[in-house]
Amino acid sequence: MTEDSPDDLSDDRLDLDDETESALHQLELGIEGLRKAHGYLVQFHHVTGHAMEHFSEAENDLRDAGHDDIADHIRDEILPCGVLGGDRWTYELVESFETGFLHDIESFERATREEIADGERHVRERRMQREWQERAEE
Repeated sequence: MTEDSPDDLSDDRLDLDDETESALHQLELGIEGLRKAHGYLVQFHHVTGHAMEHFSEAENDLRDAGHDDIADHIRDEILPCGVLGGDRWTYELVESFETGFLHDIESFERATREEIADGERHVRERRMQREWQERAEE
């Protein structure tokens, strides 16, 4: 991937038709959406972790109050339990998403850009920026 400024890029250099440019733009928007989804998964992981800390505190308080059976249930059944399939924790969901699904699609998108657009990102936005700058100079 090059680090050219928008002025260094010309439509002639890439010679992309509208459909190809649109497809690259849609792929990039898809990647941006998946990165946003990743952020939501990380947030889900953090919020779930904080919620489980409350259950841990409740276990301690219940035990201190003499409710050992209830505290034992929290300790034995709630705290060690995962959120997915009974034993998968949220960090495992985040890691699986990152190393599997997200990684594979990002690799595909990157390879597609390399093949079609010399690895350039934001092809449509670069063209738009150039056109708007040229229009402002008229």
